[in-house]
Order: sequence, then C-alpha cells, then structure tokens
Amino acid sequence: MSDTDARSARVALERLRPPNAWRLPEGFADAVERYVALLLERNRQVNLTRVIEPDGVARLHLLDSLAALPLIDAVAASRALDLGSGGGVPGLVLAIARPAIAWTLVDSVGKKVDAMRAFVDELALANVEVVAERAEVLGRDGRHRESYDLVTARACAALPVLVEYALPLLRPGGLLVAWKGPIGDQELRAGAAAGRLLGGGEPTVVPVGVPQLGDHRFVTIGKSGSTPARYPRRTGEPARRPLA
Repeated sequence: MSDTDARSARVALERLRPPNAWRLPEGFADAVERYVALLLERNRQVNLTRVIEPDGVARLHLLDSLAALPLIDAVAASRALDLGSGGGVPGLVLAIARPAIAWTLVDSVGKKVDAMRAFVDELALANVEVVAERAEVLGRDGRHRESYDLVTARACAALPVLVEYALPLLRPGGLLVAWKGPIGDQELRAGAAAGRLLGGGEPTVVPVGVPQLGDHRFVTIGKSGSTPARYPRRTGEPARRPLA
C-alpha cells in the first residue's frame, strides 16, 4: 500500500508543480517516490507525519519543500543544516533535489533520527548526515557553530526562538530560510530584535509563489556578523525566555 500511495504522490506532484519550475536532477522523481514509500511505511510504527494521503503528501511535504529552491539556489550553499527535520521534511526532499549541497539534518527525537538514518541508507544519499541533538547544543559545538551557508526550518518555533537556534549555526553571509504561515508584525519585530543581538539582518517575508500552497510564505534572515559567544543560551532557555 505504501508503494501505491508513493506512486500516487509522485503523480500528484507532477500535476501540482508549476510548469518549468525548479531545475531538478535526473532521477529526482524516482528517489522522492522511494522516499515517500519509506516514510509512509515507517510511519506505521513511528509517528513521523499526520499527512498520509497521496495528494496531501505531494502538496504539503514535497511541493512545500521544493518551493524554497529559488531561495536556496540564490545562496549557492555548499553546506546546509535543516532544524527539526522530523521524518525528513523539508531536509531530505531538498537533499534529493540539491545533491551538490552537503546537508545536516537535525532532530532531538531519537526515533525520528533513527528513521531518517534508515531512509538515508536506503536511498544511498552520500550528501546527508543525520544528527540527534538539540539546536542549542549544536550552536555551541565548534564543529557546527558558524559553519553553515544555509539553515532551513519548517514548523520549528516562533521566529525569535528560531533565530537563537539558527543564527549561531550560520557563518556570516549565510541565510536562514523559515517556512511560515500567516505571520504578524509582533512576531516579525521580535524576530528582528533577536536577530540584531545575534548578528542577523532584518527579516524579509517572501511569498511562496505557488498558488496551491495558499497562505504559506517564507521568512528569511541573513547573517551579517558573528554571533556573540554567550549565544545560544543553555538548552530550553530560548523557548522559555525568548530574546525579544
């Protein structure tokens, strides 16, 4: 059943994808179909996604991930990190779509990390590393701190919290791309204030550009300077006491 649903999701994505949108590598459709089959099969044992109908998978997982490709391509990243990857959305989809980028997929839930590692092995994705850790810990780890050209995050946290998770991981000149629905001025102002403390620029709201995704949008923040050594704060503190 998973294979049939994955094939249906592939067909639905081809129908939903805007004409001539997004350069995709040879073999992308086969790889992403296999990923969907693995995701739906593993989801029977581990809660990875509530979206399991083929049309929903195509629109809310695949199309929603791919809609960020123009922003990602503009960065010309060599290293990218996806925060809160869960079952691999958007990070695994983007890693399949952009195999020249070295992707680090991060989640703090061990069962989700185990599932993603199995997916990476099954798909033979040499450009993907999966890490089980909290963002606050990675942001203080010399291997990860200010090491990435791009950080992506979907449904991860409110903007001021996400900024403290993400900006310590970005090198100066890097970019945070956050998937958002409707976002108010208060959250944007709080995100901007947090960003200024952490070496970031002003948030920019970017239309998703795909009618089938409704009121989805992206918020981007560029990294303009180094993050002070005292950030990120200890685990849990950004969420309990957002900077702004």
